[in-house]
Amino acid sequence: MNIGGPAVQVSALLRGLDSERFEHRLVAGFVAPDEADHLEQRAPDLPVQRINGLGRAVRPTDDARCLYELVAVMRRFRPDIVHTHTAKAGALGRTAAVLARVPSRVHTFHGHLLHGYFSPAKTRVVVGAERGLAVLTDRLVAVGGRVRDDLVAAGIGKAGQYTVVPPGTSLAPAPDRVKARSLLGLPQNCPVVAYVGRITAIKRPDRLLAVAREVHQVVPEAHFVVCGAGDLRPDPEAVAELGDHLHLLGWRADVETVYAAADMILLTSDNEGMPVSLIEAGLAGLPAVATDVGSVAEVVQDGMTGLLAEPRTTELAGHTVTLLRDAKLRQEMGARARTFTGRRFGEERLVADTQALYTSIAVARGWWTAPRPKGEHS
Repeated sequence: MNIGGPAVQVSALLRGLDSERFEHRLVAGFVAPDEADHLEQRAPDLPVQRINGLGRAVRPTDDARCLYELVAVMRRFRPDIVHTHTAKAGALGRTAAVLARVPSRVHTFHGHLLHGYFSPAKTRVVVGAERGLAVLTDRLVAVGGRVRDDLVAAGIGKAGQYTVVPPGTSLAPAPDRVKARSLLGLPQNCPVVAYVGRITAIKRPDRLLAVAREVHQVVPEAHFVVCGAGDLRPDPEAVAELGDHLHLLGWRADVETVYAAADMILLTSDNEGMPVSLIEAGLAGLPAVATDVGSVAEVVQDGMTGLLAEPRTTELAGHTVTLLRDAKLRQEMGARARTFTGRRFGEERLVADTQALYTSIAVARGWWTAPRPKGEHS
């Protein structure tokens, strides 16, 4: 439950699922020291059962102990459905569900590990493991059509197992632009480019800083805000060159303040699922410049709500300069982004889609019969 897309989705479901029809439990591990805990920072009201060892690192002894604890939890609770998120929890959770004889297993792919994460040899091992796990899974959920298609092409599950359920989220009320910039220590009269997310290799923070340096040469008054932290340290040379035009905020619970202070959002990743940060930026009325990877194009409409680019510094920098130099274009794209994301990526739609998925499983297994519409006779 580190701050990121999966945690946002799970939190929305825990709050939104119909409590008269669904009884649920959240089981999660502990986040790494270099990450922020979503439950602590943004959802302290949500109950959670913590499992030691349920983290990113693969440690056979800890993983075996974690698997044992998960089986015990499931045998006590006796769920009809176990729904897993993220790769490590997906592997251990689904295996535990089989051992605990849970009738139905669901897994959500918030992205995939098919490229950009591991060496070719290790990627083949990961793909092989996911293929085996897919056989143990009744329903597979992908956050976007592109993510689903990539997984099916890799032989992970069959097309008929998949349901596409895009993320859903909302933003807390934000301060106005003047107050937001004051809170973040930003000048009031300058263009601001924001990045929100983990600082880790697949997100390409090196490319982010390279883009910032190129943009700074053309638009020297621009400021760059980085909201997030992770396992990579910024390049000292790039930080020195940008000077006080670069603002490293670390993790912030009030992410809405960052969006309120910004003029646009920038994403430079090599691989993505469907980034919640881009959805949040759209809800805040910000246009985006982003790499055209994963299902990003299903969030950012190229030329309409933002500009997409190949994962190349020069192209990303050029698009960023285009938006920074054209306030009218930024405003028009931002307005369209707010309308589009609000309609497609709301929390209510996420909850409705997930309830429909669970209900379809219940109906197929004979656990529940949908009530007939009024006036319909048998």
